[in-house]
Amino acid sequence: MPVAFIPHGGGPWPFVDVGLGSKEELAGLATYLKGLATLPPQPPRALLVVSAHWEAAVPTVSTSAEPPLLYDYYGFPPASYALAWPAPGEPTLAAHVRSLLGHAGFSTAEDPVRGFDHGVFVPLKLAYPAAQVPTVALSLKKGLDPQEHLNMGRALLPLRDEGVFIVGSGMSYHNLRAFGPEAKDVAARFDAWLCDAVQRPSGERNALLVDWARAPEARKAHPREEHLLPLMVVAGAAGDDPACVPYNGTLLDLKLMAAHFG
Repeated sequence: MPVAFIPHGGGPWPFVDVGLGSKEELAGLATYLKGLATLPPQPPRALLVVSAHWEAAVPTVSTSAEPPLLYDYYGFPPASYALAWPAPGEPTLAAHVRSLLGHAGFSTAEDPVRGFDHGVFVPLKLAYPAAQVPTVALSLKKGLDPQEHLNMGRALLPLRDEGVFIVGSGMSYHNLRAFGPEAKDVAARFDAWLCDAVQRPSGERNALLVDWARAPEARKAHPREEHLLPLMVVAGAAGDDPACVPYNGTLLDLKLMAAHFG
């Protein structure tokens, strides 16, 4: 299986009109996400999704066999809280993820009640609208250390040979307080660096990602890095596989990218 880092957009878009971005921008991102299901060479037996919207003291997996949706956004129209994506969980995969991380030295935990947050269900409702592929969510680790998250991904690499499609759901630019011409330039400079970094040979790529805060405009693009950290997990799970940038669009005129490995 390949691995993918994807931008999940904002709130409950595109299923509810949230007034975010132009029609052209939203259509471009939606088209990319709808095509995500065609990336694996055969249908995955399960999805493992690392969402920017879940942080825990230790890497934690969702273990519910029937996960609810977690509407972790605020101030949107009522329809935003009636969306459905009833994909099954897979407790056996969740236990396997814990085992792999444990063998790599991580303490782990499980959450039997947590549902799929919008970083999981919004992009996957586009990619897998039938909601038939078993799905497990994996948290980030508090502290948001990039090396730790790369190591998490390395530990999960064997899942790729077991039919599991690993997806990191975040945003390559995430500064909700910065818009306008200056932010456009910030996003463009950081995006150029990031697109180049992920396509370097794996050793150089991972070193650059660990030291991402030294990149041009890094802390202006990510005042807090939770939306970038799913990329570190994905890059770790990529092993030595090369990357491509299949999507490089904009939202609110700010550059966004996706990266596929393998």
